[in-house]
Amino acid sequence: MHDTTALLVELGAVILGLGLVGRFAGRIGLSPIPLYLLAGLAFGHGGLIPLDASEEFTMVGAEIGVILLLLLLGLEYSASELVTSLKTQYPSGAVDFVLNATPGAVAALILGWGPVGAVALAGVTWISSSGVIAKVMTDLGRLGNRETPVILGVLVMEDLAMAIYLPLLTAMLAGVSLAGGSLALVIALGAVGLVLYLALRHGRLISRAVSSDNPEMLLLVVLGLTVLVAGVAQQLQVSAAVGAFLVGIALSGEVAEGARKLLTPLRDLFAAVFFVFFGLSTNPADIPPVLLPAALLAIITTFTKIGTGYYAARRAGVGSRGRWRAGGTLVARGEFSIVIAGLAVATEPRIGPIATAYVLILVIVGPLTARWTQPLAAKIEARRGGGGGDKAVGVSGAEAEPVAKSAPERRLGSHDDLTPEPAGEKHE
Repeated sequence: MHDTTALLVELGAVILGLGLVGRFAGRIGLSPIPLYLLAGLAFGHGGLIPLDASEEFTMVGAEIGVILLLLLLGLEYSASELVTSLKTQYPSGAVDFVLNATPGAVAALILGWGPVGAVALAGVTWISSSGVIAKVMTDLGRLGNRETPVILGVLVMEDLAMAIYLPLLTAMLAGVSLAGGSLALVIALGAVGLVLYLALRHGRLISRAVSSDNPEMLLLVVLGLTVLVAGVAQQLQVSAAVGAFLVGIALSGEVAEGARKLLTPLRDLFAAVFFVFFGLSTNPADIPPVLLPAALLAIITTFTKIGTGYYAARRAGVGSRGRWRAGGTLVARGEFSIVIAGLAVATEPRIGPIATAYVLILVIVGPLTARWTQPLAAKIEARRGGGGGDKAVGVSGAEAEPVAKSAPERRLGSHDDLTPEPAGEKHE
């Protein structure tokens, strides 16, 4: 078969398969991420039917998927909202980092992966999945709950931390010296500070320069600018993903809203390709040997994430039930864990299988902990004579108050991979 013909056949089959898998995931109320990973495992090296003709195209598509994931993430926030989150949520962000990055780093050192592997696996266990969490909160009807801004604050801190973490990891993976790594970090911090300053002071001018009434022109300008900046950032060892994130932050208002609507379908397509590609690059035979350490890591970091959410909600004055809901909601890992593992797999191949198994476990467990952590905690408290904690909470109760229709609410409404299912659990 001609190379081009084989490419078209394989690519068409992959995209069609992703669509069918995504629809099935929506029917059963599951995030499609684990199914995308399983599909990649099934058709990659060592799988059932290896896809050779489309491998190079899929690799490029995966890079674009990462760029679009971070661009759309940046479009969700304005610079002022990011600055506010930094001022109010930094203690929770620090606790989040210590509790959830430490298990990954320790596990990597025990496995003999060295400092680079420790930094990479720490990121895998640290960052929650904003996409899965957004879908879960929408499905459970918790957008108006008082703990919702707390959850969003933790996610925002993690997103901002990526602008520092990714350049540092990229420099370490490239094997640069301490001075070179420090330079990359300084460049990244300088770029973040410059973009925040320009967005705060001159955001309207930047958005006006990019703005266009023609959707086609807006799409081309924003996408072209993002890919260009991502390429320059990659050349400077800062990370293409961070460059895309900064472009998203720099745009605001109607331009950001229009770009978000135009780019969301592209993001969903290429993000799915990215998850499939990560699965393709992992040999299924490598998964069983790492299931035990992956499961242990999943158990430990489930409890550490619950502790993170509980602490952050308590700082915000949220009652007992809201604290447990916040903790259970933050458990899911997904897109960022795979992005980090994808960057590290070339230098430390052993991180691919364990990251895949880890994400597969927590992307399934996450929605369950979001639903059941608070009821289980209430039963335990009742048995101990605690009376189950606070009174029942609803939309009109003390624990629920409307969330302003700003970036946080837009964030929850726009990260779903599929059309949300009807809310299955309004409030406990």
